[in-house]
Parts: sequence; structure tokens; C-alpha cells
Amino acid sequence: MHKETVPVWDIAVRSFHWSLVIAFTIAWLSGDEEDSLHIYTGYAVLALISFRLLWGFIGSRHARFSDFLTSPGEVIAYLKSLKDQPRHYLGHNPAGGWMILLMLLTLFGITLSGLKVYGLEGHGPLAANLTAPAIISQAHADEDDERYEHEGMSAAGEHEGNEADEDLWEEIHETLTDFMLLLIALHILGVFVSSRLHGENLAKAMITGNKESRD
Repeated sequence: MHKETVPVWDIAVRSFHWSLVIAFTIAWLSGDEEDSLHIYTGYAVLALISFRLLWGFIGSRHARFSDFLTSPGEVIAYLKSLKDQPRHYLGHNPAGGWMILLMLLTLFGITLSGLKVYGLEGHGPLAANLTAPAIISQAHADEDDERYEHEGMSAAGEHEGNEADEDLWEEIHETLTDFMLLLIALHILGVFVSSRLHGENLAKAMITGNKESRD
């Protein structure tokens, strides 16, 4: 079998991959602190996955979704081939391709839910427009007592509603993050197994951009 080193992953894909690894790791490690570092790296993750989704349509050959998103039948056929003679793909294999898309969508859900929590706290592009009770002057205190009490009760109810919404979105954010950690573990395992089965270093390929063809 003739082997030849050929370029597969362009610089945009490689830069995206390792930048995402760094940004997500920092965001995850700073998650409990809820400081500006967590917020900024969350924005970075959102920007990176937005770029990758776009690059999946206009990027180089092996960066495009059309190159590695196959039918379920092809995914099953590839997984069955692992028992005997694994089918080799220059780009992502069918199972790896769908894993990439699932990870991107999960990351989008994580960043969206994080922005929603941040917005309910009054910050960011999804900031909620919270209505505070009006401050009335002492001169009109007597005649406005009833109206003030009503507004205060409305504000309290709205505050409780916002807290409930915030708790819900925080739970979604944390659940998706845990799911993403599972996907990362499966992704690393898949890279290791595929590298062994095909006799190639996939991690190195994501650094150099080159792989061996099997013509």
C-alpha cells in the first residue's frame, strides 16, 4: 500500500480546535467563581463555534460538513468495519463527524444558557429589563401608599420569577456542561482508538495538518 503525506486540516481548523480547547478549559475551571474570566472565555467559545459553523460551509474540503456528515447507515457500516478491516477516511470518519457536530451544538447550548443566566442578572446582550418600584416623595406618601404597596408586591413577584428562571437556566447550563465533559471523554477515547486501528497519530495531524493517504 502506497502512503503519501497530504495536507488535510487547514490552519483555520487547527487554530479553532486548539483555541477552543484552551477557552473551554479556562471557562470550565473558572465556572464556580463567576468572575469576568468565565464570562470572557464564554464569549470566546461562542465566537469560536460560530466561526466553525460558518467554516463548515465555506471552508476547505475536509473542513466542510458535507465531507464528514454522512447517513446513519454509513456510520453503522463504519462501526461494523472496526471489527475486521476498519475503513479509512482522510478527513473525519462518519462516527467522528457526527461527534463533532454534537459537540458544537452542545457548546452552543452551554453558551446560550450561560448568556441567559447572565442576562437575568442584568448583564450582557440578553439582559432582562427589570422594573424597580418607583420612589415616591414624602409629600405624596399618604395618597400613594396603596399604589406603592401594589407596585412593591408586583416587583417582589417579578423578582421571585426571575430567581426561578435563573435557577432553571443555571441547571440547564450545568447539565449541558456535564454532558460536554462526557462528549470530550468519548472524543479523546475515539481519537485514541482510531489512531491505533488506523496506525496514525490523529492528535499530531491536528497540529501539523497532515495525514497519510492510503492509495
